[in-house]
Amino acid sequence: METIKGFKDYTGEEARKRAEIKKILIDSFEKYGFEPAETPVIEYEDFVKGNNVQDEAVSDIFKLQDRGKRRLALRYELTFQLKRLMKNKKLPYKRFQIGPVFRDEPVSSNRFRQFIQCDVDIVGSNIKDDAEILAVTKEILDKLRIKAILNIGNRELLNEILDDQGIKENKEQILREIDKLNKLSEREVKNNLKKFDAEKLISILKNKEAYFKKFKSYKNIEELKKYCKFYGIKAVFQPSLVRGLSYYNKNVFEIKTKKFKESLIGGGSYMFNNVQCTGISFGLDRIATLSNIKLKNERALIISLNQDKEAIKLAQALRKNCKNVNLFYGKPSKALDYANSYGIEKVIFIGKEEIKMKKFRLKDMKTGKEILLNLNTIIKALK
Repeated sequence: METIKGFKDYTGEEARKRAEIKKILIDSFEKYGFEPAETPVIEYEDFVKGNNVQDEAVSDIFKLQDRGKRRLALRYELTFQLKRLMKNKKLPYKRFQIGPVFRDEPVSSNRFRQFIQCDVDIVGSNIKDDAEILAVTKEILDKLRIKAILNIGNRELLNEILDDQGIKENKEQILREIDKLNKLSEREVKNNLKKFDAEKLISILKNKEAYFKKFKSYKNIEELKKYCKFYGIKAVFQPSLVRGLSYYNKNVFEIKTKKFKESLIGGGSYMFNNVQCTGISFGLDRIATLSNIKLKNERALIISLNQDKEAIKLAQALRKNCKNVNLFYGKPSKALDYANSYGIEKVIFIGKEEIKMKKFRLKDMKTGKEILLNLNTIIKALK
């Protein structure tokens, strides 16, 4: 049976790689003082939509109905659920969450209908927290060996530019058009802005950074870049950066890579329950595609040659030393075929001969080389 379009199974090396990336994310988030949270996949439809009915992602939610005829929906992201989690929390409340989200939207090679979102947020934040969010992001990218550019912008600055140009109406529609600059050509966006008499914004937003220092809101960018420098990270100012209109109210972040047209990671500052917050979201599927990490924990297969008790005893001894071990009971030929099919690089034979010698026969599946080792040396041999 095939999966539904936009949904995917993950097994073998691909699944192991994703699991390793999750470990890296969790370790990094916890190192920066964020605590884990878990929330339901299904929520009331009204709560999912919130005040973001015009948001493109909200229009793509999967709608459900239970036996009580209640209108429900699958969560399309993890951020909105913070409105509930943040209540009665001592501020700043720092949480991370990793889990599946769902969107009923067109599918592409980099876009699925179910995907894993990895969020980190600070409730009760300021610009110093914005910098910390970018710091943990950069640390994760380095660990995953992904080269990317950290772009920053500011929504207040964009609004100030519109006011400076005497634009008082259709501000939201104008910003939506500017947000399309990474999807459409500059000429297309400029033509779309003509109906609002705002096409001049394109040339203004292409000015060098020094031009924007005359705006009061640029101080937010200056302070953010200063604190990013304290963390040893480079943030690139992108004045045209908009991102989600239904959320962000101050600094916004977008991490781009040459491998994808779409953004790799995105986030920014927003207001929930009259409290300033900041956060960023990683898409596991995209970072897994780009990541160059080497999988840890070499696996071994213990083959019992009618010596099950000793085979189990060895397996448990290795597991106590944090080694990944499988047991196989049966013919050596089938066992070796099994090891090859699952990419297991080390095989250990236990038969009468090995028990008499009080040593185990270790075979390297890559080289075919076999050596006799005792328990301590086998533990060292399995990296």
